[in-house]
Amino acid sequence: MFTCTDAELEALLDPLQVIGAMRAAFAGGLEKVSMPQRLHLETDTGTLLIMPCAIAGDEVCGVKMVSVSREARPEGRVKASYLMFETSTTRTIAVFEANYLTDVRTAATTALATEILARSDAVTLGIFGTGRQAKAHLAVLPRVRSFRRILISGTSATKTEAFVQRMRQQCECEIKAADAETCARSSDVICTCTSSVQPLFPGKRIQPGTHLNLIGTFQPCAREVDSALIRRARVFVDTYEAAFAEAGEILVPLHAGEIGREHVLGDLHEIVSAVKAGRRSRDEITAFKSVGCALEDLVTAKLALRTIRSRASETAGRRSVTS
Repeated sequence: MFTCTDAELEALLDPLQVIGAMRAAFAGGLEKVSMPQRLHLETDTGTLLIMPCAIAGDEVCGVKMVSVSREARPEGRVKASYLMFETSTTRTIAVFEANYLTDVRTAATTALATEILARSDAVTLGIFGTGRQAKAHLAVLPRVRSFRRILISGTSATKTEAFVQRMRQQCECEIKAADAETCARSSDVICTCTSSVQPLFPGKRIQPGTHLNLIGTFQPCAREVDSALIRRARVFVDTYEAAFAEAGEILVPLHAGEIGREHVLGDLHEIVSAVKAGRRSRDEITAFKSVGCALEDLVTAKLALRTIRSRASETAGRRSVTS
Protein backbone atom coordinates (compact mmCIF):
# COMPACT_ATOMS: atom_id res chain seq x y z
CA MET A 1 0.00 0.00 0.00
CA PHE A 2 1.30 3.43 -0.96
CA THR A 3 1.14 6.40 1.40
CA CYS A 4 1.89 10.06 0.74
CA THR A 5 2.02 13.23 2.82
CA ASP A 6 0.87 16.60 1.50
CA ALA A 7 4.51 17.63 1.01
CA GLU A 8 5.27 14.46 -0.96
CA LEU A 9 2.23 14.97 -3.18
CA GLU A 10 3.25 18.56 -3.84
CA ALA A 11 6.62 17.28 -5.06
CA LEU A 12 4.97 14.58 -7.19
CA LEU A 13 2.21 16.51 -8.94
CA ASP A 14 2.94 18.87 -11.83
CA PRO A 15 0.05 21.38 -12.04
CA LEU A 16 0.21 21.38 -15.84
CA GLN A 17 -0.24 17.61 -15.84
CA VAL A 18 -3.16 17.96 -13.44
CA ILE A 19 -4.78 20.51 -15.78
CA GLY A 20 -4.28 18.11 -18.69
CA ALA A 21 -5.74 15.17 -16.77
CA MET A 22 -8.73 17.30 -15.74
CA ARG A 23 -9.29 18.38 -19.34
CA ALA A 24 -9.27 14.77 -20.55
CA ALA A 25 -11.61 13.62 -17.77
CA PHE A 26 -14.25 16.30 -18.38
CA ALA A 27 -13.97 16.06 -22.16
CA GLY A 28 -14.87 12.39 -21.86
CA GLY A 29 -18.17 13.18 -20.16
CA LEU A 30 -19.81 11.86 -17.03
CA GLU A 31 -21.78 8.93 -18.43
CA LYS A 32 -19.35 6.34 -17.03
CA VAL A 33 -18.70 8.24 -13.78
CA SER A 34 -20.38 7.11 -10.58
CA MET A 35 -20.28 10.11 -8.26
CA PRO A 36 -22.96 10.32 -5.55
CA GLN A 37 -23.79 13.74 -4.18
CA ARG A 38 -21.31 14.83 -1.54
CA LEU A 39 -22.41 13.68 1.93
CA HIS A 40 -22.43 16.36 4.66
CA LEU A 41 -22.29 14.86 8.14
CA GLU A 42 -22.61 17.37 10.97
CA THR A 43 -20.60 16.51 14.10
CA ASP A 44 -20.09 18.14 17.49
CA THR A 45 -16.99 19.95 16.23
CA GLY A 46 -17.77 20.67 12.60
CA THR A 47 -18.65 18.98 9.32
CA LEU A 48 -17.43 15.76 7.76
CA LEU A 49 -17.63 15.63 3.96
CA ILE A 50 -17.50 12.27 2.18
CA MET A 51 -16.86 12.21 -1.58
CA PRO A 52 -16.67 8.82 -3.37
CA CYS A 53 -16.08 8.31 -7.10
CA ALA A 54 -15.61 5.44 -9.53
CA ILE A 55 -15.28 5.32 -13.31
CA ALA A 56 -16.63 2.30 -15.19
CA GLY A 57 -13.78 0.12 -16.43
CA ASP A 58 -11.13 1.65 -14.16
CA GLU A 59 -9.05 -0.62 -11.95
CA VAL A 60 -9.15 1.90 -9.07
CA CYS A 61 -11.77 3.99 -7.33
CA GLY A 62 -11.53 6.33 -4.36
CA VAL A 63 -13.12 8.38 -1.65
CA LYS A 64 -12.10 11.67 -0.07
CA MET A 65 -13.00 12.53 3.50
CA VAL A 66 -12.77 16.12 4.65
CA SER A 67 -13.13 17.37 8.21
CA VAL A 68 -14.05 21.06 8.48
CA SER A 69 -13.73 22.32 12.05
CA ARG A 70 -15.91 25.13 13.36
CA GLU A 71 -13.04 26.39 15.49
CA ALA A 72 -9.55 27.43 14.43
CA ARG A 73 -6.89 24.76 14.87
CA PRO A 74 -3.07 25.08 14.75
CA GLU A 75 -2.98 22.78 11.70
CA GLY A 76 -5.87 24.63 10.04
CA ARG A 77 -9.65 24.18 10.06
CA VAL A 78 -9.66 21.72 7.14
CA LYS A 79 -8.09 18.27 7.12
CA ALA A 80 -8.54 15.92 4.17
CA SER A 81 -7.56 12.32 3.43
CA TYR A 82 -7.91 10.27 0.25
CA LEU A 83 -8.27 6.49 0.08
CA MET A 84 -7.84 4.53 -3.15
CA PHE A 85 -9.17 1.02 -3.65
CA GLU A 86 -8.77 -1.75 -6.18
CA THR A 87 -12.19 -1.73 -7.82
CA SER A 88 -12.57 -5.49 -8.21
CA THR A 89 -11.60 -6.40 -4.61
CA THR A 90 -11.96 -3.13 -2.64
CA ARG A 91 -8.42 -3.73 -1.38
CA THR A 92 -6.89 -0.47 -0.14
CA ILE A 93 -3.95 0.40 -2.38
CA ALA A 94 -3.16 3.99 -1.33
CA VAL A 95 -3.80 6.45 1.48
CA PHE A 96 -2.92 10.09 0.85
CA GLU A 97 -3.05 13.22 2.91
CA ALA A 98 -5.32 15.28 0.71
CA ASN A 99 -5.11 18.96 1.62
CA TYR A 100 -2.64 19.64 -1.18
CA LEU A 101 -4.50 17.28 -3.49
CA THR A 102 -7.62 19.40 -2.91
CA ASP A 103 -5.68 22.62 -3.43
CA VAL A 104 -4.12 21.60 -6.74
CA ARG A 105 -7.20 19.88 -8.20
CA THR A 106 -9.32 22.94 -7.42
CA ALA A 107 -6.81 25.35 -8.92
CA ALA A 108 -6.32 23.09 -11.96
CA THR A 109 -10.09 22.97 -12.56
CA THR A 110 -10.21 26.76 -12.24
CA ALA A 111 -7.30 27.07 -14.66
CA LEU A 112 -9.08 24.86 -17.18
CA ALA A 113 -12.21 27.03 -17.00
CA THR A 114 -10.07 30.17 -17.22
CA GLU A 115 -8.28 28.85 -20.30
CA ILE A 116 -11.66 28.50 -22.03
CA LEU A 117 -13.60 31.49 -20.67
CA ALA A 118 -11.14 34.32 -19.95
CA ARG A 119 -9.95 36.80 -22.55
CA SER A 120 -6.67 35.74 -24.12
CA ASP A 121 -5.14 39.16 -23.38
CA ALA A 122 -5.98 39.17 -19.64
CA VAL A 123 -3.11 40.82 -17.75
CA THR A 124 -4.35 41.35 -14.18
CA LEU A 125 -5.31 38.51 -11.85
CA GLY A 126 -7.29 39.37 -8.73
CA ILE A 127 -7.45 36.91 -5.83
CA PHE A 128 -9.77 37.28 -2.86
CA GLY A 129 -8.43 35.36 0.13
CA THR A 130 -5.07 34.64 1.75
CA GLY A 131 -5.36 30.94 2.59
CA ARG A 132 -4.35 27.66 0.97
CA GLN A 133 -6.63 28.04 -2.05
CA ALA A 134 -5.43 31.59 -2.68
CA LYS A 135 -1.85 30.30 -2.66
CA ALA A 136 -2.71 27.43 -5.02
CA HIS A 137 -4.54 29.66 -7.48
CA LEU A 138 -1.70 32.17 -7.45
CA ALA A 139 0.67 29.34 -8.40
CA VAL A 140 -1.49 27.63 -11.04
CA LEU A 141 -3.49 30.33 -12.87
CA PRO A 142 -0.38 31.92 -14.45
CA ARG A 143 0.10 28.58 -16.27
CA VAL A 144 -2.80 29.46 -18.60
CA ARG A 145 -2.55 33.26 -18.89
CA SER A 146 0.43 35.63 -19.00
CA PHE A 147 -0.47 37.89 -16.11
CA ARG A 148 1.63 41.01 -15.54
CA ARG A 149 0.07 41.94 -12.20
CA ILE A 150 -1.61 40.10 -9.32
CA LEU A 151 -3.86 41.86 -6.80
CA ILE A 152 -4.62 40.28 -3.42
CA SER A 153 -7.59 41.23 -1.24
CA GLY A 154 -7.87 39.60 2.19
CA THR A 155 -10.01 40.08 5.28
CA SER A 156 -7.56 42.58 6.79
CA ALA A 157 -4.76 44.80 5.56
CA THR A 158 -2.29 43.07 7.88
CA LYS A 159 -3.11 39.56 6.69
CA THR A 160 -3.13 40.67 3.07
CA GLU A 161 0.26 42.37 3.27
CA ALA A 162 1.79 39.39 5.07
CA PHE A 163 0.48 37.05 2.35
CA VAL A 164 1.80 39.32 -0.41
CA GLN A 165 5.25 39.35 1.19
CA ARG A 166 5.29 35.52 1.40
CA MET A 167 4.08 35.07 -2.16
CA ARG A 168 6.37 37.69 -3.68
CA GLN A 169 9.21 35.16 -3.67
CA GLN A 170 7.35 32.78 -5.98
CA CYS A 171 5.79 35.37 -8.32
CA GLU A 172 7.38 36.33 -11.61
CA CYS A 173 5.22 39.44 -11.95
CA GLU A 174 4.13 42.36 -9.78
CA ILE A 175 2.01 41.37 -6.78
CA LYS A 176 0.39 43.86 -4.44
CA ALA A 177 -2.33 44.23 -1.82
CA ALA A 178 -5.62 45.87 -2.81
CA ASP A 179 -8.92 46.67 -1.18
CA ALA A 180 -11.96 44.69 -2.33
CA GLU A 181 -13.36 47.34 -4.65
CA THR A 182 -10.02 47.99 -6.38
CA CYS A 183 -9.40 44.27 -6.80
CA ALA A 184 -12.88 43.75 -8.27
CA ARG A 185 -12.76 46.77 -10.57
CA SER A 186 -9.19 46.38 -11.82
CA SER A 187 -8.83 42.64 -12.50
CA ASP A 188 -9.34 40.85 -15.81
CA VAL A 189 -9.60 37.47 -14.07
CA ILE A 190 -10.91 37.15 -10.50
CA CYS A 191 -10.67 34.13 -8.19
CA THR A 192 -12.72 34.20 -4.98
CA CYS A 193 -11.04 31.83 -2.53
CA THR A 194 -12.75 32.70 0.75
CA SER A 195 -15.18 31.25 3.27
CA SER A 196 -17.33 34.38 3.17
CA VAL A 197 -21.08 33.88 3.41
CA GLN A 198 -21.81 37.40 2.12
CA PRO A 199 -20.83 38.98 -1.23
CA LEU A 200 -17.29 40.34 -1.21
CA PHE A 201 -17.98 43.34 -3.46
CA PRO A 202 -20.85 44.98 -5.37
CA GLY A 203 -21.41 43.20 -8.66
CA LYS A 204 -21.80 46.51 -10.47
CA ARG A 205 -18.07 47.17 -9.94
CA ILE A 206 -17.05 44.38 -12.31
CA GLN A 207 -15.87 45.68 -15.67
CA PRO A 208 -17.04 44.29 -19.03
CA GLY A 209 -14.82 41.44 -20.22
CA THR A 210 -13.98 40.14 -16.75
CA HIS A 211 -13.92 36.42 -16.01
CA LEU A 212 -14.64 35.22 -12.46
CA ASN A 213 -13.90 31.89 -10.78
CA LEU A 214 -16.09 31.42 -7.70
CA ILE A 215 -14.62 28.54 -5.70
CA GLY A 216 -14.69 29.38 -1.99
CA THR A 217 -18.16 28.39 -0.76
CA PHE A 218 -20.25 25.23 -1.03
CA GLN A 219 -23.32 25.94 1.11
CA PRO A 220 -26.74 26.87 -0.36
CA CYS A 221 -26.98 30.08 1.67
CA ALA A 222 -23.35 31.22 1.34
CA ARG A 223 -22.11 33.22 -1.62
CA GLU A 224 -19.06 35.28 -2.53
CA VAL A 225 -20.77 37.44 -5.18
CA ASP A 226 -24.18 39.08 -5.34
CA SER A 227 -27.20 38.46 -7.54
CA ALA A 228 -26.50 41.57 -9.61
CA LEU A 229 -23.26 40.04 -10.83
CA ILE A 230 -24.81 36.64 -11.52
CA ARG A 231 -27.52 38.30 -13.60
CA ARG A 232 -24.89 40.18 -15.63
CA ALA A 233 -22.70 37.15 -16.29
CA ARG A 234 -22.71 34.14 -18.55
CA VAL A 235 -22.62 31.46 -15.86
CA PHE A 236 -20.98 28.04 -16.08
CA VAL A 237 -20.50 25.33 -13.45
CA ASP A 238 -18.33 22.27 -12.83
CA THR A 239 -21.38 19.96 -12.62
CA TYR A 240 -25.08 20.80 -12.72
CA GLU A 241 -25.92 18.42 -9.87
CA ALA A 242 -23.54 19.99 -7.38
CA ALA A 243 -24.32 23.56 -8.48
CA PHE A 244 -28.08 23.21 -8.04
CA ALA A 245 -27.62 21.48 -4.69
CA GLU A 246 -24.89 23.54 -3.02
CA ALA A 247 -23.97 26.75 -4.87
CA GLY A 248 -25.37 29.74 -2.99
CA GLU A 249 -24.35 32.11 -5.79
CA ILE A 250 -26.90 30.33 -7.99
CA LEU A 251 -29.45 29.12 -5.46
CA VAL A 252 -30.05 32.46 -3.71
CA PRO A 253 -31.09 34.37 -6.88
CA LEU A 254 -32.83 31.26 -8.23
CA HIS A 255 -35.06 30.92 -5.17
CA ALA A 256 -35.70 34.67 -5.19
CA GLY A 257 -36.96 34.46 -8.77
CA GLU A 258 -34.16 36.68 -10.09
CA ILE A 259 -32.85 34.00 -12.48
CA GLY A 260 -34.12 30.72 -13.90
CA ARG A 261 -32.27 27.41 -14.15
CA GLU A 262 -31.54 28.21 -17.79
CA HIS A 263 -29.28 31.06 -16.62
CA VAL A 264 -26.63 28.37 -15.98
CA LEU A 265 -25.47 27.95 -19.57
CA GLY A 266 -23.20 24.93 -19.36
CA ASP A 267 -21.06 22.62 -17.27
CA LEU A 268 -17.35 21.95 -17.55
CA HIS A 269 -17.82 18.93 -19.80
CA GLU A 270 -19.89 20.96 -22.24
CA ILE A 271 -17.45 23.86 -22.54
CA VAL A 272 -14.32 21.65 -22.63
CA SER A 273 -15.84 19.57 -25.44
CA ALA A 274 -17.28 22.70 -27.15
CA VAL A 275 -20.83 21.37 -26.93
CA LYS A 276 -21.73 24.76 -25.44
CA ALA A 277 -20.19 28.12 -26.33
CA GLY A 278 -18.09 29.82 -23.67
CA ARG A 279 -16.99 33.42 -24.18
CA ARG A 280 -18.59 34.86 -27.30
CA SER A 281 -17.26 38.42 -27.23
CA ARG A 282 -14.58 40.55 -25.65
CA ASP A 283 -16.99 42.50 -23.42
CA GLU A 284 -18.98 39.62 -21.93
CA ILE A 285 -18.65 38.89 -18.23
CA THR A 286 -18.20 35.17 -17.61
CA ALA A 287 -18.42 33.35 -14.29
CA PHE A 288 -17.41 29.79 -13.42
CA LYS A 289 -18.91 28.44 -10.20
CA SER A 290 -17.17 25.40 -8.76
CA VAL A 291 -18.17 23.65 -5.56
CA GLY A 292 -15.76 20.79 -6.29
CA CYS A 293 -16.64 17.25 -7.30
CA ALA A 294 -15.27 13.80 -6.52
CA LEU A 295 -14.17 13.22 -10.12
CA GLU A 296 -11.59 15.99 -9.74
CA ASP A 297 -10.16 14.25 -6.67
CA LEU A 298 -10.04 10.81 -8.31
CA VAL A 299 -8.38 12.16 -11.47
CA THR A 300 -5.66 13.86 -9.39
CA ALA A 301 -5.16 10.86 -7.10
CA LYS A 302 -4.83 8.55 -10.12
CA LEU A 303 -2.18 10.84 -11.60
CA ALA A 304 -0.25 10.73 -8.32
CA LEU A 305 -0.59 6.95 -8.07
CA ARG A 306 0.66 6.51 -11.63
CA THR A 307 3.72 8.63 -10.86
CA ILE A 308 4.40 6.75 -7.61
CA ARG A 309 4.14 3.37 -9.35
CA SER A 310 6.38 4.52 -12.19
CA ARG A 311 9.08 5.71 -9.79
CA ALA A 312 8.80 2.54 -7.70
CA SER A 313 9.24 0.47 -10.87
CA GLU A 314 12.29 2.49 -11.91
CA THR A 315 13.83 2.06 -8.45
CA ALA A 316 13.20 -1.69 -8.53
CA GLY A 317 14.77 -1.88 -11.98
CA ARG A 318 17.92 -0.09 -10.85
CA ARG A 319 18.21 -2.40 -7.84
CA SER A 320 17.86 -5.42 -10.09
CA VAL A 321 20.64 -4.18 -12.38
CA THR A 322 23.04 -3.40 -9.54
CA SER A 323 22.43 -6.76 -7.83
